[in-house]
Order: sequence, then C-alpha cells, then structure tokens
Amino acid sequence: MLAVGFVAQWLAWRVKLPAILFLLLAGLVMGPLTGWIHPDRIFGPTLFPMVSLAVALILFEGSMTLRLGELRGIGRAVRGLVSYGAVAAMLLLAAAVHWIAGLEWELALLFGALTCVTGPTVITPMLRTLRPNAKIANALRWEGIVIDPLGALFAVLVFEAILSREQGHSLGVFALTVLCGIAIGCVGAWLLAFVLRRHLIPEYLQNFGAMAVVLGAFTSSNALTHESGLLAVTIMGIVIGNLRGVHIDDIMDFKENLSTLLVSVLFIVLAARLSWPLPDGTLLTGIWVFLAAQFVARPLSVLVATVGSALSWRERALVAYVSPRGIVAAAVSALFAIKLESLHVNGAEQLVPLVFILIIGTVLLQSGTARPLARWLKVAEPEPHGVLVYGSDPVARTVARALADADFRVLVADDDWDGIRAARMAGLNTFFGNPTSQHADHHLDLTGLGRLLAMSTRREMNSLACVHYRQEFGRDQVFRLRNLHPEEQNGRQAFSGNLVGHALFGEDMTHARFAGLLTDGWRLKSTRLTDTFDWPQFIEQYGSGAVLLFAVDGGGSLRIAAGRRLPDPKPGWLVIALVPPDGTQAA
Repeated sequence: MLAVGFVAQWLAWRVKLPAILFLLLAGLVMGPLTGWIHPDRIFGPTLFPMVSLAVALILFEGSMTLRLGELRGIGRAVRGLVSYGAVAAMLLLAAAVHWIAGLEWELALLFGALTCVTGPTVITPMLRTLRPNAKIANALRWEGIVIDPLGALFAVLVFEAILSREQGHSLGVFALTVLCGIAIGCVGAWLLAFVLRRHLIPEYLQNFGAMAVVLGAFTSSNALTHESGLLAVTIMGIVIGNLRGVHIDDIMDFKENLSTLLVSVLFIVLAARLSWPLPDGTLLTGIWVFLAAQFVARPLSVLVATVGSALSWRERALVAYVSPRGIVAAAVSALFAIKLESLHVNGAEQLVPLVFILIIGTVLLQSGTARPLARWLKVAEPEPHGVLVYGSDPVARTVARALADADFRVLVADDDWDGIRAARMAGLNTFFGNPTSQHADHHLDLTGLGRLLAMSTRREMNSLACVHYRQEFGRDQVFRLRNLHPEEQNGRQAFSGNLVGHALFGEDMTHARFAGLLTDGWRLKSTRLTDTFDWPQFIEQYGSGAVLLFAVDGGGSLRIAAGRRLPDPKPGWLVIALVPPDGTQAA
C-alpha cells in the first residue's frame, strides 16, 4: 500500500490534481473492484484504533495552520466564507442529504459539518491549473486554510453530540466531554510549548516528543471522557499554532511529511472497505446530493457570505463554483462511520459512500471545467509572466528589484529572515520559508508566476528548487545562477547542473562574480532602445564588458539571458544589463 500510495501522490503531482482523487480511486480498485485487499481481515480489531490515531495526527497537523491573528487581514469575503457562510453551507448540505438520502437529522448535520470544508490539499493544485485573478485566488486559498481546522472542530462537536444521544447521555455529559477535550488540548499545548521554549529536549528529538505529546493528549482525553480525544488534539493544534515564542516550523515540516504518509495509506484502506456494488440507490442518491451541493448549497452559501464584499458578481460566481472537498471530509467521515456502525446507528453505512461520491464529483467536475468558466467570466489570469526569485541576498534582491521596476510580478522566497526583511524594506513581495516545502505548497501564492530564478548562495538548494518547479513552470522556464565556475565543477556536478536549470547570465557568470561586481560599483541599468540608440550603441556607451541580463520585447514578454542563448535586442525593447562604473571594463 505504501508503494501504491506513493504512485498516487506522484501521479497527482504530475497532472496537477488533488492527490485524494487518485488515492480514493486506488483504494476502490484494490478493494471492492478486484478484492486484492480486505482491510477488516488484515487489521482486524486494530483497524479502528489505527484509523483513530492517524486521524488524530492529521487533525493536529491541519489545525496548527490556523493563525487567528491572520483572520483580521484576509478580507470580508473570506471572513464570511469561514463563519456564517460555513454555517449556511452546513445547514444547506444537511437539508439536502436529509431530503434526498433520507438520513436522520443528526447524521445529516454531521454530513453537513464534514462536507462544508474545502482545504489546502485540494484547493492549491486546482488553483495552479485554474489561475484565477488575485482576489479569487486569495479568497479560495485562505478559505481552504482557515476552514479546514474549523470544519474539523464543527464535525467533532456534532459527532460528540450524536454519541451522547445514542448512548443515552445527558446534556451535562456532552458538555463535560467537550470541556474535557478543550482542557486536555490546552494542557497538552502548554506542556509542549513549555518544553520547546526552555529547550528541555534536543532538536533531533523535538518531532518525536511532539508526536508523543499529541498521542498522549489523545489517549488521556479518551480515557477521561469517552471519544473526546479528537477534540483535544484539534484544540491543541490551534493553541500551539497561535502561541508566541514557540518555534514549530520543524515540527510542522515533520507533521506534513507524516500526514502525507498517513493520508496515502489511510485513504486506500478506507476506500477499500467500501462494498461494491453499492447498495441499491446509493450511487444515484450520491449523485443527486453532489448536484445539490455543487449547484444549490455552495452558490447560496457564497451569496450569503460575500454580501457587501469587494468581489464582483463574476468573481463571486467563480468562488461559488469552486469548492472541492478534501482530506478532513474523507478521513473523519470514515472514522465516524466505523464508530457509528458499531453502535448500530441507522443510516451510518451511507455516510462514507455519500462523502466519497461528493469528493470525487467535485474534484473531477471542477478540475475539468473551472478554467473554461473563469475565461468565460473574464476573471482568469493571462499567461503567467511573473518571476519567482529564490534567494534574498544582495544579488537576488538587486535582480528582483530591476524586474519589479519593469512591471513584472516578482516574489522573493527564502528561509533567511535577514534577507527577507531587507527585501521587504526594498518594497518587494516576499515569502518567508523554504519554497520547496509542503508549507510553501499550501501558502506560497504562485498566481501570475511562470518562471523561477534560483539565485541563493546554496548550490544544493538551488538545484532542489529547480527540480521542484520544473514540473510547475516547465523545463524551459527554470533558471539558476551558478555557484561554481564550470572549471571548478567535477563531471558529476556539471552534468547534474545542466539537468536542473539553465545557467543565468552566461556560462561564465557565477554568484560570487556577480556579488563582486556589485561591490565594485557595477549597477543594473534599464534602458528602452530606439532607432537612434540601439544595442550596439548601448555597448559603445557602457563598454563591451556590460552583461545583458534580461530583455523585454515589444509584446511585453521577458527574455532571459541564459547559457549560450542571449537575446538579440531590437529597437523598442527594454534591456536590463549589468554595467560597469564609468571608465571600467569587465573583470
């Protein structure tokens, strides 16, 4: 299953679709369609505890991404989508599944809470293909980031209410369960923060320790009050993600990688448990629920959430169309269904098929039709001409500033805080973090960007960035500034360098040489060529040592000097060149 999960994740990356689609399809093929695996036989009574622990870690990782301080800056539309818009969506979805599928209101509300959320794992790949304008992209991306943990919290609370009712518990027992989960979550977050702030464990054990605290909080909460563990880890993630002075970047990276592994195996196992063919009428019912969710519930909830926002009716229409469901809906619904089926709750067996049909339907339909709809509504971005600059030292900042002054969208990305702070002071758009991480996959806005310039001082990271973005932008749109001169490279280094990206600014230009020229007083000069002042006259004025870096042709396209491929500037073009101080030549 690990190998199949890896292939599904790789295929999703290759075709730029959410991985959950291929994982669910793989599980359906391996389970009900072919009978190759039978999860209940393989895992036996350990299936429910294993799924519970996996879902707990997934919810903790997702809830850590919620930054309450960022809610103030995300705009009125997003605040509406993740608050009263989410409540409206939950109620509309509950009504749809109640009237169409005949689920009792308790289960219908649980279905609504599970499926009112999108999520970064499904929105981010879709936005890369959709390429809407910046307002739509920001609204959809922030909705996915914020509503993912909030939706999990909604679902857990509804689930706790159903369990209390089915087990004959009073309202007081339900309140005690909720309070216990909240208390254990806060205590667990405080304990983890205390250990991290005082450096009581070495860095190489921090990830291990964090996972131990999370699972300890989950099991302790369940032991004190039945089935409160999921609420505890969700609260714990939200609290630890918002505490100041706690460095959790490494923990988040570890949890992201662990979640990828867990999701890959978990969804194959859960999909393989489905019976095939589905019970009579389930498939048709699921399709009707999907249509109601797509064309009734989502548009109405977006209409309510965006009243008075800055979005135009065209932008609101696209936001109302794009709402793929993702990891939280699939993972949590399957876990809840297992528990509810063991309690013989009427209709619990329909929960997972209905959720999976909705997931597959929204991902397939929206992936194939959202881009044409965006074009028809005239809210799609034109072909991406912007530039992602990896690196924030003076060389990278100087090049980025010149491109920004030439009216190109430029984003400087690096995990060096001093460099990023200097880039922000220079008026450049920035992303603080490793641009090849999963955190960047969820939070780095690539809208309008179509090229990578890897210009950091770290040769290995430049190569990794080129490999990472080669699939995103295309092999011909990935460039790197050499860190070593060709004569300094051995055969393996030269061969691998040629594979990952084109060498910027000529075969002999290196990062150290560029930095040295800037130190010696060289500067970047942007000039619009004319019939009376063409490129040969530019060279005559600034010297044959001037280095052509970029040229912007008459159509506004950026041409990059890379390797032996140098632009041939013509009158009317804008050229950006590295020129020496007056009276000097190239070193």
